[in-house]
Amino acid sequence: MSEREDSTPGTATDHPHGAEGGTPVHRGSSTGAAASSATNYGTSGGGRPAYAAPAYTAPAYSAPDQAGATAPEYSDRPVAVRRPDLLAALLLVLAGVAAAISLVLPWVQGRSATGLDLVRRGFSSLGHLAGTGLWQPLVIVLGGGGLFVLGLLVAVPARSHRFLGAVALVVTAFVAAGVLVPLADAHWHSRFFDLGFWFAGAVAVLGLLGALKALLTGRRNRVR
Repeated sequence: MSEREDSTPGTATDHPHGAEGGTPVHRGSSTGAAASSATNYGTSGGGRPAYAAPAYTAPAYSAPDQAGATAPEYSDRPVAVRRPDLLAALLLVLAGVAAAISLVLPWVQGRSATGLDLVRRGFSSLGHLAGTGLWQPLVIVLGGGGLFVLGLLVAVPARSHRFLGAVALVVTAFVAAGVLVPLADAHWHSRFFDLGFWFAGAVAVLGLLGALKALLTGRRNRVR
């Protein structure tokens, strides 16, 4: 048998440097393949990629910005209290009541004309009130009605009632003029006037007291 026939197929020795002349390859062993994989991937023997943990850097601490801090919602400043002025309201309402009572009573001694009669005459002669003197009952009665309404408004809670007090003071000034002018014409003799006129005078006195009370009472403050 010739030498060619003695060589068994599949047992021929490979090229000592591989097919391309590179790293020697030994059949039946995985050592070369594992070494090659470890070399190419930079891993340990298992063939998995090596994991490098990132370096931990602690965050830099910065102090809070005090300039940008917001102010608190509450405030320690005093605030005005909304409240009614009951005493001023009572005085002004009583002034209106006195004006209403004067309508049913006579104003001049020896005459049966009531305050309502004098008011009717005043409305019927609006063109010449100054010459007849009938403006005085009109001013007193209408002013008393205005003071009554202002008294109701002063009873409503508010921070201050000074504006209403000022208005009431102006109205009272006209009422007082309607009372003082007849007294001056009668040379300050009270015997010429009847009970209705004195109720008219009470309108001026009560209106003045109520107006001053509302005007001079300031705001009441409290800390929130």
